[in-house]
Amino acid sequence: MINRESNVIEYTYADRQSAPDDVSEPLKPDYAINQLLSQFTGGIDPVAYGLAFTDWFIHLLLSLGKQQALLDLSLTHACGQNAECEEAAEDNRLAGAEWIPWPYAFYRQSYLATRQWWQLATRDVQGVEKHHTDMVNFAVRQWLEALSPANFPLTNPAVIRATLATSGNNLVKGLDNWLQDVTQQYLGSSKAADSPYLVGKNLAVTPGKVVFKNALLELLQYAPSTDTVKAEPVLITPAWIMKYYILDLSEHNSLVKYLVDKGHTVFMISWKNPQQDDHNVGLVDYLKQGLGEAIAAVQSRIPGQRIHGVGYCLGGTLLSMAAAWLEREKRSPFCSLTLLAAQTDFSDAGDLRLFIDESQLAMLEAVMAKHGYLPKENMAGTFVILRANYLLWAKWVKEYLLGERQHANDLLSWNQDATRMPARMHSEYLRQCYLNNALAGGQIMVDDKPIALADIQVPLFVVGTAKDHVAPWQSVYKVNLLIDKDITFLLTNGGHNAGIISEPGHPHRVYQVATKKEDGPYLPPEAWLKDVPMHEGSWWPVWQQWLADNSTEDVTARKINSADGLPEAPGQYVLQE
Repeated sequence: MINRESNVIEYTYADRQSAPDDVSEPLKPDYAINQLLSQFTGGIDPVAYGLAFTDWFIHLLLSLGKQQALLDLSLTHACGQNAECEEAAEDNRLAGAEWIPWPYAFYRQSYLATRQWWQLATRDVQGVEKHHTDMVNFAVRQWLEALSPANFPLTNPAVIRATLATSGNNLVKGLDNWLQDVTQQYLGSSKAADSPYLVGKNLAVTPGKVVFKNALLELLQYAPSTDTVKAEPVLITPAWIMKYYILDLSEHNSLVKYLVDKGHTVFMISWKNPQQDDHNVGLVDYLKQGLGEAIAAVQSRIPGQRIHGVGYCLGGTLLSMAAAWLEREKRSPFCSLTLLAAQTDFSDAGDLRLFIDESQLAMLEAVMAKHGYLPKENMAGTFVILRANYLLWAKWVKEYLLGERQHANDLLSWNQDATRMPARMHSEYLRQCYLNNALAGGQIMVDDKPIALADIQVPLFVVGTAKDHVAPWQSVYKVNLLIDKDITFLLTNGGHNAGIISEPGHPHRVYQVATKKEDGPYLPPEAWLKDVPMHEGSWWPVWQQWLADNSTEDVTARKINSADGLPEAPGQYVLQE
């Protein structure tokens, strides 16, 4: 419901058409229709995209200047002038000397000309709603990426060369690879049985124990590797969209191990993979029974010490909520906050917003009502679509046309280990954060009081990644407008995951970093990018030094007190399919 007088959005589960309290009860007709449609559209609402294309097409018919520009561009292409466009410059599959000879040059130029024409046609059409413009651009981009000459065996010179060299054996191997993948997906397995990477064997192997457990999470404490540690422990809150061990991959690139070896006591939350009976678990449950109880467990094990809070992606959003909530209650446990690729203002949240409006949420909530959760395949599919060139079509060419399997690595193995999300929580998160930007507006209610990020009273270290398709760095940077404390902002190259997993020694890593003081002026992101110098190397040492500078004294390393009946790290929740 909406309180019109206070302009505060108060969500109750009954106010939304989301999963019913008893998921076994007969479905509402609206749910059934949307569920049927979703089986043919992959969960994408055809009504939302129909409205977007209608808005664009009608305004294009009314835009005589745009039509003239498209005609001029068509004549330019007909005269044989070369065509280039922004997106094509990023598609390295069309680069290289093999695309210069005829007929491949013709395929390439025809394709680039088509892209350039559609790029002009779908942008800057006067009168089209911005959200609809973005949706049309995105949909057309997906269609064009599928039609790239690199994706077809008769128009890709590398595939033709491999086919001639192997007498077609590459296509035979590619078919076998495709059949294996289809079989694996049909059987519902998230990871290949012959994967060389396994949790507890060579992933998530930093020594530690589960020291607390409830219905939402297991809390891991890691064993020290130094004689002394910083007095203040580190509590890491990962996203529950994927599993926590993105931050504890292999021994050489584990952020957890790096912190432990630098003399920090580290705690990590491992979220439960929700089942059908968790359908009514909400966002505030993750805040209070999740992160709130984890904080209390850390305080009980290390009494009298404040905590360095660290949050990654959605975990960082939750951490910022917790910090504001506990500060309001005059019981903040934090001495600092670190937000890794985490958004607090969702007004410019990137391509994920293209999947979020009232129409599309109605379909998504119908899908979740059927299961009680968002199936892991839905979220994984969304991330693939966001980077289809690299995650879908590059794989299509390499594994199915060239017949070459991608080399297994720890990050790819983690990426295949997807999770589900409770229906109520996911609906609340998308509506409150993405659709209504309620966190930035102080409209999320906890205990009948609003969460205000301006209440946060500790220094922040905020990391954005330059090629982030999930949390664009400009969106992450908006925290500077919401919290008036010392904020150190660091921008690193790479994407949402690879940019964060940036261990010392990792080649080709660069970063920019600067601190805005509490009483300092705000610098817009474009000006910040231009003015802040570039540094080579990993950003981890810079952050670790910041943690040390915001700590007090060193103390004797803490042994892990045994917790009856609880397992060793990595725990049990992370192993749940």
